[in-house]
Formats: sequence, structure tokens, C-alpha cells
Amino acid sequence: MQFEKKTLQYLEALQQNNNRDWFAEQKETYVSAQQNAKEVFAAIHQDLQKHDEIEKSKMMRIYRDVRFSKDKTPYKAHFANSYARLGTALRGGYFLRIRPGASFLAGGFWEPSKEDLFRIRKEIELDASEIKGILENKEYKKHFGGKFESFSELKTAPRGFDKTHPEVALLRKKGFIASRSFTDAEVLSPNFAEEVHTSFKALRPFFNLFSDILTTNLNGELLV
Repeated sequence: MQFEKKTLQYLEALQQNNNRDWFAEQKETYVSAQQNAKEVFAAIHQDLQKHDEIEKSKMMRIYRDVRFSKDKTPYKAHFANSYARLGTALRGGYFLRIRPGASFLAGGFWEPSKEDLFRIRKEIELDASEIKGILENKEYKKHFGGKFESFSELKTAPRGFDKTHPEVALLRKKGFIASRSFTDAEVLSPNFAEEVHTSFKALRPFFNLFSDILTTNLNGELLV
């Protein structure tokens, strides 16, 4: 199962014609492109189930909520899907977005709750060696460049944490995300779904460690 060239061509055309009249005129093409994306997303879901437990797979709606946005274009010029891991014991989630010139996959903790973020920071404060070990993992470095990304960071250490802590760069993060970009040629490759699965699989040590952290206290005692 793979993405078809006409799917990316449709999304590229939508970027240039992001209005309701054009969308209505091209409805049949949209339905075909959407179905192609659904099938690839479903194939990736099946692959994920081979090594992880996925509670929910959800394809994002193409319609934008423009009520509170300065950008009033009505449609998202991409297809995207999220895969949520099972229950409170398996934390983290996977994400894949297909957009001409800007496709990527990601996984991790985009906006952890206040409680989860505090627990992660306390782990870093106490001993960051295991978390840093994830960044140094061979497969993680290969697929994600050996770093965590974050939607935003503090300018200094969080309140209550030492500003001179050796791992202050990790403490400042408000999220912990791994991401990988793809060219259009890579998206259209016959082995794209397999490559996505391989990258997602490389996230498992990251997810396993953070799941352990978020389901135990600092003494290692289970909370769930």
C-alpha cells in the first residue's frame, strides 16, 4: 500500500485553490485522494499493532476551524493521522502528516499535562542518564537526529528547579517530541509505509522509558 502521485497532486492544487467553490468542483478527486490516504494510514496501523498496542487510530478532518484564526482558508492542505497508545500505562502517541513539500512523522509528548511535565522534570533533575541514553540510541539517532523537539521552551529553569543544573536544557522543555521529515519522492516510494513503521518502531525505547517514569513515583513505586 502506498501514496499515489495524484494524491499529492490534489493536495498541491488545494494549496493553490483553498476555497469552497474549487473544493466542491473537485469533490470526486478529493474522495479518491482521501481514500488512498485512509488505506495507507490503515496499513501503518496494522504494522504498529505488531509491536505496540494502539487504542485509537484517527484520521484528521480536512475542514479547518477558522472561528479564532486569522487564516480563514477553509481546508487543511494535508492528510494526517494520529495513533494513540493503549490506556494509562502506555504513554505517548504517533502522528503522520502528508503535505507536499512538508510531510513528517512525529511521536512523543506534545503538550503533557502539568502533572506529567513536572514528573518528567523531576526525573531529569534526579538522574537524566536514562533519558539521555535514548538520545544516544543508535536507531533513535538514525531516525530522529539524537534530539528532542518541543513546541516551546522556557528561557530559564522552571520555578523550583536549579538554574545551574547540568541538564537545564532538558528541564526548560515544555514537551518531548521526536520528528522526521520526508521529501515528496520518499512519500511516493513503494516502501514508504514500511519506512514509517521502522521509524515508529525506533520510538519504542523512548515510549517505554517515559511510560515507566509517568506511571511510577521517584522511588519507582507503581502509581497505576
